[in-house]
Amino acid sequence: MKKIVECVPNFSEGRDKAVLDKIVAAIESVEGSKVVDVDMGADTNRTVLTFFGTPESMAESAFLAVKTSSELIDMTGHKGAHPRFGATDVCPFIPVSGVTMKDCVEISKKVGKRIGKELGFPVYLYEESASTKERKSLAYVRTGEYEGLKKKFKDPKMKPDFGPAKFVPKFGAMACGAREFLIAYNVNLNTKDKKLASDIALDIREKGRVKRDKSPTQFYRDGEIIRGEKGEKTTIPGKFDYCRAIGWYIDEYAQAQISINLTNYKKTPIHKVFDEVCEQAGKRGLRVTGSEIVGLVPKAAMVAAGRHYLKKQLKPTGLPERELIGVAVKSMGLRDLSSFELDEKVIEYVLEDKCKLVDMTVSGFTDEVQTDSVAPGGGSVSAVGGAMGAGLVAMVSNLSGGKDFLNVYKDICRIGKGGESIKSTLLYNVDADTDAFNAVIAANRLPKKTKEEQKIRNKAIQDAYKGAINIPLDTAKKCFEALKLAREIADKGLKSSMSDVGVGARMAHAGMHGAILNVKINLPSITNKKFMAKMKRECSKLARDGDKLLAEVLKVVEKKL
Repeated sequence: MKKIVECVPNFSEGRDKAVLDKIVAAIESVEGSKVVDVDMGADTNRTVLTFFGTPESMAESAFLAVKTSSELIDMTGHKGAHPRFGATDVCPFIPVSGVTMKDCVEISKKVGKRIGKELGFPVYLYEESASTKERKSLAYVRTGEYEGLKKKFKDPKMKPDFGPAKFVPKFGAMACGAREFLIAYNVNLNTKDKKLASDIALDIREKGRVKRDKSPTQFYRDGEIIRGEKGEKTTIPGKFDYCRAIGWYIDEYAQAQISINLTNYKKTPIHKVFDEVCEQAGKRGLRVTGSEIVGLVPKAAMVAAGRHYLKKQLKPTGLPERELIGVAVKSMGLRDLSSFELDEKVIEYVLEDKCKLVDMTVSGFTDEVQTDSVAPGGGSVSAVGGAMGAGLVAMVSNLSGGKDFLNVYKDICRIGKGGESIKSTLLYNVDADTDAFNAVIAANRLPKKTKEEQKIRNKAIQDAYKGAINIPLDTAKKCFEALKLAREIADKGLKSSMSDVGVGARMAHAGMHGAILNVKINLPSITNKKFMAKMKRECSKLARDGDKLLAEVLKVVEKKL
């Protein structure tokens, strides 16, 4: 899976576009980083900038963005409606795909430490990177804002995590951290009544609503607020954690809308919120007419939604990811008020590399293999073969629907989902295998005149060969997993598709053995004998177990033909 990190730095400048253009240029000067949105606010005098990239590119781009902002923004004369305490006010890193929250925490600490050391600016860690419980809150870290920094630095409890506890007038201070992806999501109602939208918002949001001494009427909440012993308001928790929501009226559409921010879509999925809003709207005599996602959305959120709605229909869920996303778009009415083109809305598709091997036609790819270049070669071809095998397994799962398969429905869905996941990984490995081999060539071309150059070159060569081994090894393992799924679907799947199961198993088996050969051919270049021995043992075990699995699958297939 491609490693993608999002970064959403906020800068204390929302009126001078030339300043932001230079910050964007600094970010995109790093290969692998791409700015997708620059949201300038004149009243707040603040800009929210969104960019994506690899973990390595993001760390460098973020540092350059902070450095550039410090050269162009002068906080001594800054005025704006939004809370702030620095030229770069806040810089969060967000995991999108192929990376964990822990990875993003490490990036934030790396960047924060570098800013403090090289630029001499005070840096506070917040959210998941926070050094104390209190510092998880951005509001706490930013207490007193820019004007209160001198006083803050005198308090030992408010010492920055990195950099000096010293007032830097032109820059101020900043917060650096890691958090989950935020999905901005609106649900549209067939009414102009803002109060109705607000009432639903109070029911679904994490904060909930205040408790009153009267039961609600059909539409609105009545009665006096119930207070605790100290006079504090008592509340009724809302339906969802990680959910912020308000109701408002949109003049442009003459329609009421619930505006929602989901701060952790993994724990509060977008489709569950949509379904709950539909239910709450029905209780109030309303209908949901559709919904919209503001900005970009991670692929995982949409794929999960597509599977959710297929399960509600008792349909198999092993469809290709783009089809699954299409189901989600239709089910949630995501084209009601605005367009939803997958290549413009789904992060992974927006950032997808162009001219990849997997995007070629079949004839184009085979022609590319046939040329006298050494890559793509057997590793990429093995990954293609395994992907085709996994795709056939998923296909049989998707064909095994209807009343005859209700007793194994969960297993059918699991197998289909697994086949799709394996296929996606193997398709990624088609290009990754060629990239890994190209890295070996690049490492061998490094200069070697001095002892230092030789040392750097030798390490680069060893690292590159390990990459050229790890990719086909991963391909072999994924092909083996496809064989395991083929064994299951042979027992539970549609009998008339048994030939497809057999072909899928043979393709996965061939992909596995082909990938193992690509591991073995690179092993002699490895100087670490323990690593070499470990790889040989893994390959031998995979081959034995894979051969056994194929025999089992074919035995079942032949019996059912």
